[in-house]
Amino acid sequence: MMAHVSPRKLSLSTTAVRVLIAAAAVMLTAWTQLLPLSGGSYFANEWLRDGFIRLHASNAPESRIVVIDIDESSLTSVGSWPWPRTRLATLIENLLSVYEARGVALDMVLPERADAEADMRLALLAQHGPVVLAQAFDYTARPAPLRVGQVAGGSLITAPAAMLPMASGYIGNHAGLAQAGRVGNIGVVPDEDGALRRLPMLTLFDGRLYPSLSLQLLNCCANAGALNFKPASEAYSRIPFSRNWSAYTVVAAADILNLHAPVAAVSGRLVLVGSSALSLSDRVATPLSVSTSGVMVHAAQLSALLDAQAGNTPSPWPGQWIAIMFSMLVAAIAVYTFPHLSAASTVVVLSSAALIWLALAYVISPHDAVFSTTGPLASTLFLLMVAVPFDWQVTQRKARQLRGMLQQYMAKSVVDELVRSNATDPLAPVLCNVTTLIADMEGYTSQVESLSMEQAAQLTHDFLDCLTRPVLAQGGTLDKYTGDGLVAFWGAPLPISDHADLALDAAQQILLEVQRFSLARQQHGKSPLRVRIGIESGVAMAGDFGSSYRIIYTAVGDCVNVASRLQEMARDLPHDILIGQGTATLAQRHRLRLLGEVTLRGKEKFTKLYTLEPV
Repeated sequence: MMAHVSPRKLSLSTTAVRVLIAAAAVMLTAWTQLLPLSGGSYFANEWLRDGFIRLHASNAPESRIVVIDIDESSLTSVGSWPWPRTRLATLIENLLSVYEARGVALDMVLPERADAEADMRLALLAQHGPVVLAQAFDYTARPAPLRVGQVAGGSLITAPAAMLPMASGYIGNHAGLAQAGRVGNIGVVPDEDGALRRLPMLTLFDGRLYPSLSLQLLNCCANAGALNFKPASEAYSRIPFSRNWSAYTVVAAADILNLHAPVAAVSGRLVLVGSSALSLSDRVATPLSVSTSGVMVHAAQLSALLDAQAGNTPSPWPGQWIAIMFSMLVAAIAVYTFPHLSAASTVVVLSSAALIWLALAYVISPHDAVFSTTGPLASTLFLLMVAVPFDWQVTQRKARQLRGMLQQYMAKSVVDELVRSNATDPLAPVLCNVTTLIADMEGYTSQVESLSMEQAAQLTHDFLDCLTRPVLAQGGTLDKYTGDGLVAFWGAPLPISDHADLALDAAQQILLEVQRFSLARQQHGKSPLRVRIGIESGVAMAGDFGSSYRIIYTAVGDCVNVASRLQEMARDLPHDILIGQGTATLAQRHRLRLLGEVTLRGKEKFTKLYTLEPV
């Protein structure tokens, strides 16, 4: 005999399942709000918050701070790095005496002695003037703790400080500067994706407490007095990044040394001295930009501290509880309305809830630095993935079968090409002299539009072989494939004295390879092929520009852009190879012919154009 289940019991059991699903969705939001995030959930939250930061960032000028930048122009006009200590001392003296700065902080560590007289000048300035020196604490557990120079400053701990970060080592200044009156920490701990979002405002080391550079400068030299900084619920304080970089006054260090900068740009302000020069490698990724000078991060934190001192920070909101209450509201809607809606209508409701939360999270984000921006989104996604299929199952008898069928037809990722690279040992970015070669097939679209997929793929494969073999034979570094072409360079990762000639050798071999390949095609009644090549030499930054998830070794610089423009220009000229002025200057083994001067796209000045003389 078949058992009979009453509609009432079925309805009660279905409602109970819906309540459990809704409760799980709320618990998911509560988990993201009350427990530390990790892995993908952490970076999803940070990615969304970074977007909010960029939208909130103000362009209103920051009139309390000035950044003195040891930039590329300063290194060119005054002298390459490292500068003599006497020059640094003169820079600080000019800022304090001529430009009447309120206080000066150096975003650099001086672990070794140099000129005795200059070191003495710096020591006196650090002991008796409104000057803050830097030291960098290390927060990484190492077999042998980092100990460079001498740590200075700090105060004895008078109360438990469980939330404060503890340093394992340091890079300090040399002993002659150990008596400095004020020293600030510039050690940082970026997130796993390389972005710097937080700073250790107070650091514990060997029983003493050390402030950050920005906090030390504020407590040293701000007119309103010291700020009693209290750690939040995070060991590392989130930097608000409330202003865009354009809001800060930046003055070239050379203009201060040469007394060319206007006094009004510095007078009465707090000064941070650092460098944006690529050669000094003090660049970090932040929510505002993928690469900026490290001193700007301290400027952003100092600006936030000044706002806090003046009482101008956004009032605190309970973002965590607002998120949980929002998820409870959405969960209640799911229990009572989803059974009466179609699946499409349910998706619309959940999508609307997600958009409403995004707007609400945008408003909350300046008021709460620790709430999870993605918690209610995760709950909404959970409802979309669980509640919607469940109600579909209740209303449609074959829902489970359809769901299985859909799973059988889900697409799978396919790996099209494997590129060998030294990804396990990425190289740090460095400035170097390189020659870049960019090549591709002319009229690729017209060549493949009448071909089958297999034929088009084979043509592309064979053509890329013609380009790749000469590059590797001449010791080039294959940067990437660009569909029907490639980008390669010589001079990195290892320096090569004749990188320009090697690139030209490769270009000649590429022409021969393509000509032979084209001739073979023509003998079978197929259309001829032509390759276009652009070559330029110059200074570029070569290295790992990837992330924790994907690593690429590439070169970035003006010469790369010029080579690309030359390759594009070849389509309108009867020359397969176009060569820039940089390569022409360096080439020793090749005869080049000057074609004239042109204005390349994106350039204001004329560029001399060359090609190879026929052999």
